[in-house]
Amino acid sequence: MYHYVIVGAGSAGCVLAHRLSADPETRVLLLEAGPADAKREIHIPAAMPKLFKTEVDWNYATEPQDRLGGRRVYWPRGKVLGGCSSTNAMIYVRGHRLDYDAWAALGNRGWAYEDLLPYFKKSENFARGGDVYHGTDGPLYVEDLRDPNPLSRAFVAACEEMGIPRNDDFNGAEQDGAGLNQVTQHRGRRCSTAAAFLHPVMHRPNLDVVTEAQVTRLVLDGRHVIGVEYLWHGEKRTARAREEVLLAAGAINSPQVLMCSGIGPAAALREHGIDVQHDLPGVGQNLQDHVITPVRYAIRQPLSLMTAERPGPMLQYLLLRKGKLTSNLAEACAFVRTRADLPAPDLQFHFIPGLFQRQGLDWPTEHGITLCPTLLTPKSVGSITLRSADPLDAPIIEPNYLSDADDHDLQVLMEGVRLARCIALASPFARYRDRAIAPADETLTDAALADFVRKHSATLYHPVGTCKMGHDDAAVVDETLRVHGLQGLRVVDASIMPVLVRGNTNAPAIMIAEKAAALILNRTPAAASERATAPA
Repeated sequence: MYHYVIVGAGSAGCVLAHRLSADPETRVLLLEAGPADAKREIHIPAAMPKLFKTEVDWNYATEPQDRLGGRRVYWPRGKVLGGCSSTNAMIYVRGHRLDYDAWAALGNRGWAYEDLLPYFKKSENFARGGDVYHGTDGPLYVEDLRDPNPLSRAFVAACEEMGIPRNDDFNGAEQDGAGLNQVTQHRGRRCSTAAAFLHPVMHRPNLDVVTEAQVTRLVLDGRHVIGVEYLWHGEKRTARAREEVLLAAGAINSPQVLMCSGIGPAAALREHGIDVQHDLPGVGQNLQDHVITPVRYAIRQPLSLMTAERPGPMLQYLLLRKGKLTSNLAEACAFVRTRADLPAPDLQFHFIPGLFQRQGLDWPTEHGITLCPTLLTPKSVGSITLRSADPLDAPIIEPNYLSDADDHDLQVLMEGVRLARCIALASPFARYRDRAIAPADETLTDAALADFVRKHSATLYHPVGTCKMGHDDAAVVDETLRVHGLQGLRVVDASIMPVLVRGNTNAPAIMIAEKAAALILNRTPAAASERATAPA
């Protein structure tokens, strides 16, 4: 019998295991569907694309998207210790202050920016040193890029030429602007939540970590969740929780586990022959995701990441932990507002000093750069639903990309493509730029530009919201992350976000777990000695 059973050893689950097992009297079981994080490519930052469609990837795909030309969009998700923090681009961006203030305004007390800043800082070991926005005592290394590509520096300079101010800390006083990314790396290696939070404490006798253990359903006693059933190498096992089960399986798998356990929209569950244990209509709904539209240019000089695996860069990495293999791919960012009256950025640009093709599945054959305008505030909303009652069957992923009635999402991405082309044509790129690859036509009409967005847009791998926090009829968890109407169960991952944040979602997922651990242990970190007044 354990005190806590954690489902999913991803970005949130590893944090929970670390914090809850700190008390030697508390027994914790951490279950992960994938293997240990032993694969070499996990730890070499630039090798990230080589993890796609391997044994450490759930290898999901959406349903055909009507507004994207009927295409299915590939959704990689980490299936390994560390979850997506072991397979992502290592960008440490928290989002905008207004994102969290909006969560609190929805009735989620304790989730405003000033409430959450201490939890961001609690995790962080910030290489530049601590201040009102950053911490230095946490397990998670957050560092500047070890060896930025000159093309990434050119991107920042090009943005400045376009009137976008330089910003050296997107997690500080201001989010707007362009700069090089902070990354979850340490000395040129990936610092996943498995590396930061889990491996240093796996020796604890009160913490059991079981890999290749896929949870199939929750065990209920009336309205009380008392444990989980899981498959381990084909053998069905049951684990009991004296205190709580903590579902940290992510925005796809958390709602799937709930629905396979009879917790979710009653009518939909009955269609699959699942006995309804608890009618909770919001499970699997409210799916939100960031969408990108890559803009690519060929360059004349051999500076891109295409040559990262050649003997020279490989030797440089092995001996010095420097060079192209330390790249997180998306080395630079810019946050911009498409209209002056907006309260916060609605576009984020991810800059890659290489050609990003077919979502990274195709290694480039020529040198180039990719600018990825990213829709930060999508109005299109989708869902995760069951394909069958079989918990091993991938669920139906329906993001409904670009489906909002007023075409807001399409228009913002079109403006993003226009601005990306202007940045690429700015003078800092003049010495490098060869020709436009996509879109190749320099004089696109609005209709042709809209067609380009529909044909080339894809996910930025940030699904959230499918077990949203709140108190309305569609909410799944309350502000303590307890599932409405049940005992002994919390959801602790990005699925609880009521609204998608303006930025990458790994840092927020870690923060959610830090806050959850404090709630479970009834501990509140010391408030910041100075109240932060931004990002603005």
